[in-house]
Amino acid sequence: MKESKKTVRIFALASFLNDMGSDMIAPLWPVFVTSVLGANMAILGLIDGLGEALMSLSQAISGYISDRIKKRKVFVWLGYCCGGLSRVGYAFSTVWQELIPFRILDRAGKMRAAPRDAIIAEVSTHKNRGKNFGIIRMMDNLGATVGIILSILLFQWLSYKQLFLIASIPSVVAVLLVFFFIKEKKTSETKIFKGIKLKHLTRNLKLFFGMSALFALGAFSYSFLMIYANRFGVKPIALPLLYLLFSAVASLVSIAFGKLADKKGRKFVLWIAYGLWGLACASLIISQNLIMIIIVFALYGLHKGALEPVQAAFVSELAPPEYKASVLGGLRMIVGLCALPSSLLAGLLWDKSGLLSPLYFSLGLTVLSLILLAFIKEKRTN
Repeated sequence: MKESKKTVRIFALASFLNDMGSDMIAPLWPVFVTSVLGANMAILGLIDGLGEALMSLSQAISGYISDRIKKRKVFVWLGYCCGGLSRVGYAFSTVWQELIPFRILDRAGKMRAAPRDAIIAEVSTHKNRGKNFGIIRMMDNLGATVGIILSILLFQWLSYKQLFLIASIPSVVAVLLVFFFIKEKKTSETKIFKGIKLKHLTRNLKLFFGMSALFALGAFSYSFLMIYANRFGVKPIALPLLYLLFSAVASLVSIAFGKLADKKGRKFVLWIAYGLWGLACASLIISQNLIMIIIVFALYGLHKGALEPVQAAFVSELAPPEYKASVLGGLRMIVGLCALPSSLLAGLLWDKSGLLSPLYFSLGLTVLSLILLAFIKEKRTN
């Protein structure tokens, strides 16, 4: 028990540091890509979507290999290393085309997620799994909150290049933490399947994957919410404050939602998470004033705080124990692959049919996802 708490705490601290560095630049990213490097909304959607799709592939591959070679830690510290290096690349980019390889490297750094989540799932029980994933997400979002505050403070004095270079430093510390302080348990050889096939999935997993893919197809990237805010009158210098609001809210509620999932069930919290996203989209359709924009970013924070801990806990319990990292990686792959058409489609809908059309599309898919969720059964495990 003591060792498991130490593992969760070290991963939580590493997540805090990496997200602090990442979110020092995240609030500035949409404006940097569009206003500084000259990309349009479709290109922004393409870059974000491509990054998410490749991220998902890296997670699926790392999860599969992690199960096969019975090693997990190497993918975690190597992932943090990729994240740090990508920010150095962003610093020296002068046109949007140069961002693409570094965006790929950045998103490839997410290879850490499935193996890390598998370790957390393995050192947890059903009674505290949601809470432990909530701790990780809380520290992710707390790191994002601190990163945004630093972004606001430093951007008054530093250029984009200088800020991006400084943002790479916390990831280096995260690499060292995981490399030196996380100890892997030696496990006995277990059978794994040769590739993820439908026949290896239970009905519940198939439904969960399908539902998650459908929802992800409509859940466009945060960049669009930032551009919405900008178009509705929020000045670029104030955009980090909205990102700060969403991250702070997500950080504050992640553990609470994780505990609620442990007590009331994973489906109950997933209902809330999807409902909050739908409410955010509907609110922005109804009104576009400053107060509503603030409410939407708060709802987005609540949505993220509810979704991410329970989603990882839910799928880790539906997965066969010997395939845990593979299935976690498989889910992230499916969700991430949907992110490419999601963000690209949102950008095209915006450019061709008006800025509110992505919201209607996302709201419709959210309703369909909620219907599918009704047919998924929970599985209680240790």
